[in-house]
Amino acid sequence: MVDVLALVEARLRTALGEPDARAAVTFLGTDRVEVLRFQDDSQDGTVVRYATLGMSAQPMSDPTAMLADPVAGPRAELVLSVRGGLADTDKVLRPLAVLAASPQVEGVVVAPGASLDVGGPLWPGAPFTSVLVAEPGGLVEDLELDAPLDPVRFLPLLPMTPNEAAWKRVQGAQALQERWLTNGTDLRDPSRRSVPLD
Repeated sequence: MVDVLALVEARLRTALGEPDARAAVTFLGTDRVEVLRFQDDSQDGTVVRYATLGMSAQPMSDPTAMLADPVAGPRAELVLSVRGGLADTDKVLRPLAVLAASPQVEGVVVAPGASLDVGGPLWPGAPFTSVLVAEPGGLVEDLELDAPLDPVRFLPLLPMTPNEAAWKRVQGAQALQERWLTNGTDLRDPSRRSVPLD
């Protein structure tokens, strides 16, 4: 059996460099989930990226299926990018691990356009309690696995304020992303305000 997580970590290192920290979280009845932290220093400041490692060990299965297929099904890991040094964002490790474990715990399939709620601030003082799952393929390319395994997709997470999450439920993910784009919203700003929604 192919070691999916070893291949996933190799892909993350190729795309994001060497992680400067990692933490592991284990929930009762689930596989261990690690969160790796990567720092990207560029001219416009430091961007910290948090990537899950462990979510893709098992394929996500349709919650209505009688039996989960142990081989076929979508696989994914989550990636969150924030500007460094502006908030205590390292506390996002546990909420991220909770989201990564949700396919095993709750039987959900995490896909682009979905909202994921963590039930509290993403980190201390954060104005965000949920994230929008964005389209993969930008920062980290999909990892192709040998058939019959589905590829691993690296899904970017975009933090949403409660107002944005409520608006997205009515208007849809595409409309919210267009609103962010129109307003020039810096989605990596860990303390940004809600985009105007009137």
